[in-house]
Parts: sequence; C-alpha cells; structure tokens
Amino acid sequence: MPVAEINIVPMGTPGPSVSSYISNCYRVVKDEPGIKHQLTPMSTIIEGELEQVLNVVKKMHQVPFNDGVQRVVTSITIDDRRDKQDSMEKMVDAVLH
Repeated sequence: MPVAEINIVPMGTPGPSVSSYISNCYRVVKDEPGIKHQLTPMSTIIEGELEQVLNVVKKMHQVPFNDGVQRVVTSITIDDRRDKQDSMEKMVDAVLH
C-alpha cells in the first residue's frame, strides 16, 4: 500500500506561523476513512490506496486557499512498492531493527 509524505507550505501569510493553516489541512486527513496518518514536525505521512492518497492530497492542498492564502506549495513523495506488502510501521521497524 502506498505511503506518502506531504508537505504543504502556505505562502504570503500575514505572519511567520503557519500552524493554523497546517492544522486545518491535517483535519482533512483525520476525517478521511481508510487513510492511516502520522503527523511529524515537518510533514504528514499518510497510507492508503493510491487513488485515495492522491484525492486526500488534492483536498489538503485546497485548504489554505479556502482560508484566504493566495499561494500554496505542496510537495509529495510517494513510496509505492509492488513487490511486497508494506506499511508505515514496517518501514520504520525495518530501520530500527
């Protein structure tokens, strides 16, 4: 199952903090059934079917625009293995052990 790292950067906000914008983006993930998620200090990691992952990223990217931001930069890294079942937990476990 694909694992994706999403980094959303609202540009041109009134102040240096963007946590309120990112919090609103994260709510999209939390409310999406069938998507596993993990918030990190610098990004959000999600796991799910590829089509659903891409749809969630699209929704998250739209949130800052809905909040009045005029420019948003979104970076996506997708790890999609087809040779074996993988998950966020298995990937971390492989590094730790």
